[in-house]
Amino acid sequence: MLAVVFINHLKIKYMSIMLGNQSVSQIEKRLGIEFPEEIREFMNKTHQSEASNIAKGKWHCFDLPFNLVCGDMETATKIFNSVKDRSSECKEQLQFSLSGGN
Repeated sequence: MLAVVFINHLKIKYMSIMLGNQSVSQIEKRLGIEFPEEIREFMNKTHQSEASNIAKGKWHCFDLPFNLVCGDMETATKIFNSVKDRSSECKEQLQFSLSGGN
């Protein structure tokens, strides 16, 4: 009983940990599909290696979890739209998200 009362009074904060820096070719390999050439070129130009504070017009893809984080909705939409119709062909699920409140 005391242990339960003690645990109920603890303030526990959970921190989400993401690891990795996936390149375009690594993402394609994991998905089992290739991006259209135009999108591959766009992604190679706009990849941000630094994992924090993804800038507008940039993206970063984590390995764990497999999550492509974009700096703005336009970038996320452009990449997502290039593969959404082939999602059934993908070997793995790729999550898309936005950095911060963009």
